[in-house]
Amino acid sequence: MKKNFALRIDSEVYDAIEKWAADEFRSANGQIEWIIAEALKKAKRYPKKKVAEKTDGHNVTKETEL
Repeated sequence: MKKNFALRIDSEVYDAIEKWAADEFRSANGQIEWIIAEALKKAKRYPKKKVAEKTDGHNVTKETEL
């Protein structure tokens, strides 16, 4: 689930993000999400996702890193 929040950002920084996003065929919002996710992964702070697997007909939940 994604959460909405307001972000105040310098207009020159936002312009640079928009240009970078266009170069990679993303929206500015998508680029900001990607930048944050990459920073979290680099810092080894990216949250683990819970993934449901079926084992012998039973659902088993395990955590995995993306």
